[in-house]
Amino acid sequence: MGKFTSYNAAIASNPYLVGSFACIGGGLFGLDISSMSGVLNNPSYLRTFNHPGPGAQGGIVAAMPAGSLLGSLAVTQLADRIGRKKTIILSGLFWVIGSILQCASVNRGMLVVGRIISGLSVGLASSVVPIYQSEITAPAIRGRMVSLQQWSITWGILIQYFIQFGCSYINGVASFRIPWGLQMIPAIILSLGMTVFPESPRWLFDHGYEDEALQVLADLHGGGNIKNELVVLEYEEIKQQVYLERTEGAKSYLDLLNGSNPRRVMLGMSLQMWSQLCGMNIMMYYIVYVFEGAGLTGIRTNLIADSVQYVLNVAMTVPAIIYIDKWGRRPMLLIGTLLMGFWMFLVGGIQGRFGHWGTTEGSTSPVWVIDGNQAATKAVIVCSYLFVCSFAVTMGPVSWTYPAEIFSTKVRGKAVSLSTASNWAFNTALAFAVPPGLNSIAWKTYFIFGTFNFAAFLHIFFMFPETVGRSLEEVEEIFQQGHTFTAWKIGKHVGKKTLAEVVEKSKDLHEAGSPVEKSDSHA
Repeated sequence: MGKFTSYNAAIASNPYLVGSFACIGGGLFGLDISSMSGVLNNPSYLRTFNHPGPGAQGGIVAAMPAGSLLGSLAVTQLADRIGRKKTIILSGLFWVIGSILQCASVNRGMLVVGRIISGLSVGLASSVVPIYQSEITAPAIRGRMVSLQQWSITWGILIQYFIQFGCSYINGVASFRIPWGLQMIPAIILSLGMTVFPESPRWLFDHGYEDEALQVLADLHGGGNIKNELVVLEYEEIKQQVYLERTEGAKSYLDLLNGSNPRRVMLGMSLQMWSQLCGMNIMMYYIVYVFEGAGLTGIRTNLIADSVQYVLNVAMTVPAIIYIDKWGRRPMLLIGTLLMGFWMFLVGGIQGRFGHWGTTEGSTSPVWVIDGNQAATKAVIVCSYLFVCSFAVTMGPVSWTYPAEIFSTKVRGKAVSLSTASNWAFNTALAFAVPPGLNSIAWKTYFIFGTFNFAAFLHIFFMFPETVGRSLEEVEEIFQQGHTFTAWKIGKHVGKKTLAEVVEKSKDLHEAGSPVEKSDSHA
């Protein structure tokens, strides 16, 4: 085996193991989300970091997505230069460094630096893991595998939250330092474990390792048999795509401006933008504040109510993983945005009708709160739960799957990292904006996010074509159809090919004497 193809063939032969292990990278994202939400009302945390106000707390929370924005942009170079596998390993190493700094932090500055470094790790992982998964899984299960990224995020949130809940019974700084220290364990497992997994066959082929790419495909999808029909089909499609891209010259950022790429980049970036503007951020980062405003009093009561939400987030992602390749991407996104918009308006309406400016346990400034109305309090909590369920079964998984499958090999690394950078840019902005928003316009904040959901519905309806069931190379034909503003007109079978059709096209390329074959000499 070459230097890029050192892996365990037995492990590679299990598509679910290969597709899911890298998801530990998504778990790191989840760990960091709830590493903050569980300590927002922890007295030891507040004392150690000098009782941060809404602006300061927003800055501490936003440090992680700000680092992630930088990490996701770095993937534009790293994923193409050193490979998908090594970039994932690198992300785990960054996470360990960030976790050590957070665990040892004695002031806000040290905590922010630790969160920025952890953010770099999450940015790398959140960009490159969907690329890796989409490039090593068969079309029939690709949606399921990439959507595992979202499930692992929900598990990370849940596990970290319960660790923090258990540690909340400890008096002193150990109550938040122990959870921040323990979160480096999955990153160590990720970096060490990835050494026995294969590199992406598409990346190998693109860098001149054609024989190794074929063997990896055979191990992944054909039980080691390089003559397996699916293996031959995928290999021929990759070969045609890479040869075509080589004739177009060296890779550069300008490729993102060619052909249908601007449209695709816009779709990938805007979907990740909508996944943040839908309001899920409020429900993950700042759920403590939401439930305090709903009238839940007492630290432990609030923590228990929050934990139900995180359990629902994990549980309701499962149907999406199972059925994403049957339901299709468009229906899930359209139904999800409508439901999330409805629940957001309902939460805002109940808060506006029954709430008032007041104080809660431990608050240092007036907050919008519902007092003495159990029915309204329960209604807000239930609507919040239903919102999370709606996100978990629709937008959550698809927002990672769709951008990973709509780009060609030539630009996939750069384009997916830009899409994920869009996620982190809006994630950072919202982490800053939500605490002051809840502190100033209170219940109207929910109306803003509800409106974003309905805007997303219209955008998706008119401009997002269906991609379910197509190989990454067949997706090319979807965008050759046009229909930029009438996406619903592109049928579900556009681009589907038989092995005979692919082989025939490959023969035509060879007979035409494609000059790109000269580039094989460096393999």
